[in-house]
Amino acid sequence: MNVPFVDLKAQYQSIKPAIDTAIENVITETAFIGGKYVNQFEKDFQELYGVKHCISCANGTDSLYIIMKMLGISKGDEVITVANSWISSSETISQTGAIPVFIDIHKDYYSIDETLIEAKITANTKAIIPVHLQGQICAIDVIESICKKHNLFLIEDCAQSHLSEYNGIRAGLTGIAASFSFYPGKNLGAYGDAGCIITNDDALAEKCKMYARHGALIKHQHKIEGINSRLDGLQAAVLSAKLPHLIKWTKQRIAAAALYNEALNDIEEIVTPVVRPNSKHTYHLYVIRAKERDALAKHLKEVGIETAIHYPTPLPFMEAYQYLQHQPEDFPVSNQYKDEILSLPVFPEITQEQINYVAHQIKAFYSK
Repeated sequence: MNVPFVDLKAQYQSIKPAIDTAIENVITETAFIGGKYVNQFEKDFQELYGVKHCISCANGTDSLYIIMKMLGISKGDEVITVANSWISSSETISQTGAIPVFIDIHKDYYSIDETLIEAKITANTKAIIPVHLQGQICAIDVIESICKKHNLFLIEDCAQSHLSEYNGIRAGLTGIAASFSFYPGKNLGAYGDAGCIITNDDALAEKCKMYARHGALIKHQHKIEGINSRLDGLQAAVLSAKLPHLIKWTKQRIAAAALYNEALNDIEEIVTPVVRPNSKHTYHLYVIRAKERDALAKHLKEVGIETAIHYPTPLPFMEAYQYLQHQPEDFPVSNQYKDEILSLPVFPEITQEQINYVAHQIKAFYSK
């Protein structure tokens, strides 16, 4: 049996008529840049989240950068984020001229350890970017309190947490603004790069929209110098076709994770995901910690099971951040877990048979 890490073709086949029609309409109407399909997706997404503004962007990386740039974060500032994430979370900080300040991960939840944040705040700190990694929200209430206490911006990175909740509040609804990615493999994915910003701040929304569209809300009337970060019509139409299915797909991911938990429960050599109390984990990733991780991954590959590591090198240890002169002991949990974490296949269409096969092969590996 072959078990892909993500099966985007299966998802396409499940809603093929809607996707084909959406793409055909955009091509027929040559509505490639801007226009009604982009406007419709922005409207649909902001209604789903109950926010005043959704500003579509070319990708999730841009959305983080745009938020910080329009909040005035610049050279000499510091922005706090987590040590274990995709580099978008930190490179966008550097792109504003600010310095990324990394925090180690929580030993149980693999996201930013909120107990370590205040010790890293200085007079130069301007914002905190918690990354709601793998589909699980950080302790956002604690982080919000820290931001209020120190007068800092709270910017949520929701690239992996569409529809995730903590204390009944969805990811992205606590901070001044939130960034979403719609990269194809995300829980809501386009057929190319795509992203958005959500916010309830009217002034910030206008600035972000203007900056993402060459500094102009009306074509040829450039109030500032901006960048080109537009969601194209094809991606918007695909996202709108997928959006009505997102709640169902999320339930299927949660059900798949429950099956994994049950099937893997008696394997002493691995640790399955721990869900934060009062949380809704949406399982963009199903991440275990495993003894002999690399050997296990090799075995699974040999029997047709695709896995991944998110992420093999914590950000502070990347060559790009050598100038910060971090040592492994600065981030002990991230440093330990980088050799243990393994993401197993999870997607809405995964079958119980496939999950059982994955579990069987993991048990077979540790029974050798």
